[in-house]
Amino acid sequence: MNRKVKIAIIIVIIALLASVAYYFLDYNHADETANKYLNGTSDVNVSKVDNGVFLDGYGNDTALIFYPGAKVEYTSYLPMFTELASRGVDCYLLEMPLNFAFFGADEADSIIDSTNYTHYVLSGHSLGAVTASSYLNNTGKADGIVLLSGYSTEKIDKPVLSVYGSLDGVLNMEKYNESKALMGNLTEFVIEGGNHAQFGNYGEQPGDMKAEISPQDQQNQCVDNIVEFVDALN
Repeated sequence: MNRKVKIAIIIVIIALLASVAYYFLDYNHADETANKYLNGTSDVNVSKVDNGVFLDGYGNDTALIFYPGAKVEYTSYLPMFTELASRGVDCYLLEMPLNFAFFGADEADSIIDSTNYTHYVLSGHSLGAVTASSYLNNTGKADGIVLLSGYSTEKIDKPVLSVYGSLDGVLNMEKYNESKALMGNLTEFVIEGGNHAQFGNYGEQPGDMKAEISPQDQQNQCVDNIVEFVDALN
């Protein structure tokens, strides 16, 4: 192999590595609204844990463990889950390696194995929902799961709450509808005027439709349904 060929190969490799690095480093950051919740509220204490943040409200019975969407900073979901914690469901927001949930699929293990809640509920947004459902299928380590603008690719025997917006332009509805056959105990709620991105506070998402309601409205409706779902587990 001559010197010119070697140099060409090295240049191609460098270019590929640069492209991969750019892809993973270009992600959706939490906005100012979300970052304001890093210090908690009068009702919810927010603390850093090894693999994310813990939102500690007044409840001691149920914990929800959340897998964020792909290329979305996990703290983007602080506003919605702080509200949930204030209503009696403690929440763990998982920080995923490179902001991709499937790189940290087993991160819920350390939380479940080191705490003693009566009930555990898994949740995920978009790709995070796929990862959370796979974890539940493989381990059975939860009493139910909440899918936000996502679906399962594996069979789930536990209760499932699925929530998505009527103006979701990202969720693959064909695959979503096919996945319903995998979930025998499914509760579905469609947020009229909601879209894909407004479950978190990270701005607009390519391919999504414009929401007709505010992020707070969408998140509050979601929390209402999660609380009702959790109450039914008790």
